[in-house]
Amino acid sequence: MRPVQRSLFGFCFAIFFSLVCLLACPPESPAGEIVPAQSRLGMNLAGPSDWNTELPFVDVFRLARHWISQRKGEPWGKGPKLELDANGWVKRLEPDCWAETLLCTIEGGHYPTGQYVCLYEGDGQIEFGSAREVSRGPGRIVFEPGGQGAFFLRIRRTNPENHFRNIRVIMPGFEKTCRDNPWHPAFLARSRQFNTIRFMDWMLTNGSKVRTWADRPTPEYFTCTERGVPLESMIELCNRLGVNPWFCMPHEADDDYVRQFARQVKRDLKPGLTVYVEYSNEIWNSIFQQTRYSGEQGLKLGFGEKPWEAGWRFSSFRSVQMFAIWEEVFGGRERLVRVISSQAAVSYIAEQKLSFRDAFKHCDALGIAPYMSFNIPAKSDRGRSDRLDADTVSRWTLDQVLDHVEKRSLPESIRWIQDNKKVADKYKVKLVAYEAGQHLVGVGGGENNQELTKLLMAANRHPRMGQFYTRYLDAWRDAGGDLCGIFSSVGRFSKWGSWGLLEYYDDDTPKFQAVLRWNGANPR
Repeated sequence: MRPVQRSLFGFCFAIFFSLVCLLACPPESPAGEIVPAQSRLGMNLAGPSDWNTELPFVDVFRLARHWISQRKGEPWGKGPKLELDANGWVKRLEPDCWAETLLCTIEGGHYPTGQYVCLYEGDGQIEFGSAREVSRGPGRIVFEPGGQGAFFLRIRRTNPENHFRNIRVIMPGFEKTCRDNPWHPAFLARSRQFNTIRFMDWMLTNGSKVRTWADRPTPEYFTCTERGVPLESMIELCNRLGVNPWFCMPHEADDDYVRQFARQVKRDLKPGLTVYVEYSNEIWNSIFQQTRYSGEQGLKLGFGEKPWEAGWRFSSFRSVQMFAIWEEVFGGRERLVRVISSQAAVSYIAEQKLSFRDAFKHCDALGIAPYMSFNIPAKSDRGRSDRLDADTVSRWTLDQVLDHVEKRSLPESIRWIQDNKKVADKYKVKLVAYEAGQHLVGVGGGENNQELTKLLMAANRHPRMGQFYTRYLDAWRDAGGDLCGIFSSVGRFSKWGSWGLLEYYDDDTPKFQAVLRWNGANPR
């Protein structure tokens, strides 16, 4: 298919998809405002990156990679340190040097083709790699990507007295509307199906470097991939859709950050929307810096002799402190859902977190991630009864993999849900899922087995996976679970997992369709 034809197809697909999804949405009120979805489901969004296949923004420069410094005659990426302004824009270039960034690093041409428009302020020379320039005028360049992969924006020359800034790269067809509506219509249509959007990955929560309010991402910063998506954008999206936000407070954030954050949400979020608040993400998972940090802090405060136990208790301690700030700013708890999260597989951890210093009295929900798990290591774990490894599973048929999910993974996740519901009931809090869905992935070197990866990816595209999602969500409902946050919306399948319900923004899968059907058939 030629580029222009594919561009037209992509545009028509987006409009068609939007109309289909809108038919399943709650109606609009007489005043034109979207009524908040009466959905039992939440959604985690894909993190900001140049390889993001969700394509939430019509300005693809919002997901540009960090600036790469280049010097003539030197290896790629080995140019001198760049002089940047406070918002990350290139102020000055040394002789024979240039700065470039990657956009739309997406395989197979799964992004709109056609004529993109680059708008900018400043003086110098901008060019595009892997693209054909169509026209150029002051502050505006029209170009067409030439291939099916990434393209480059290069600053060859910039005037230090009037350096380039406010660069935008607008998808075909959105130049006239991008100021009033920065969101892709297919993204809005998908997101509108869900009650709550969890912004964990948009806030770059895992290993966050944010400590003070000055560290936060702002709308003026040149990309969202370095500091995260600005709070202003997250609030605007929720207001536009009428969905609830779920914010994850950075693990090292000080009280002033929490207070300023809460004040902005209180001021700008539409009345009637509920705010979910959580301290960081998975303060039990040892792969994350926030877990190690919490363990260190808990040991210092004498919360336990073992770092993991001290960390669980510190996360409860800090959660309650942060909840108190939100309550003070909001003048009560009516619009808040205060979440303390735990490991689904070990309900004992939930007991430890909720009971520590009566934390349950200051929270509203226990959060878990009860995945349908099939984690396959490179070498079998002697402690496991199945003794499965990547080499063994890679020789299975697709039906064998799906049988394992049906007979082992799904029942196991249901037991986790039931066990944690008992804990939630004991402490009189709701049970919510901060993440949920399938968890088929190679681990401990197993991810490097290519045949295994192909098999797990195929399982995620199989109609039976859609059936598993339906049974899984039925079990969540029947156990009395409250909000169930799917992980995640759209993301390319790889050896690191097939987390997205969809792999690309213009994609479709049985598991995505199953979630939409269940959502429509099971209103609150």
